[in-house]
Amino acid sequence: MRKLSKFEKETIINWNEGVTIASIYTFNANLKRRLEVFSRKYPPLCRLERSTPEGSVTYVLDKSRLSIRLVPPYSEERLAATREYAKEHGFQVIQTEEKIA
Repeated sequence: MRKLSKFEKETIINWNEGVTIASIYTFNANLKRRLEVFSRKYPPLCRLERSTPEGSVTYVLDKSRLSIRLVPPYSEERLAATREYAKEHGFQVIQTEEKIA
């Protein structure tokens, strides 16, 4: 077994319009943890189908339980207000990269 590069460690969501289940194949540690917790809490809706020695897992779940959320970027006003709140309440302000034009 060879070590996979980060580029090879992908997440694939198979969403077929003809069936009521979706399949998620992933190496992502956070997503694997979330799927494991969800499958233990709701076994009729989500189950582990397979795991590999390389570290991937495949879960099958009811499509009604899966959503994809697209989050637009924050406005400059909202970012400024958030920074000010963080300063006032003692949070460390982390600088982000410049906007991509």
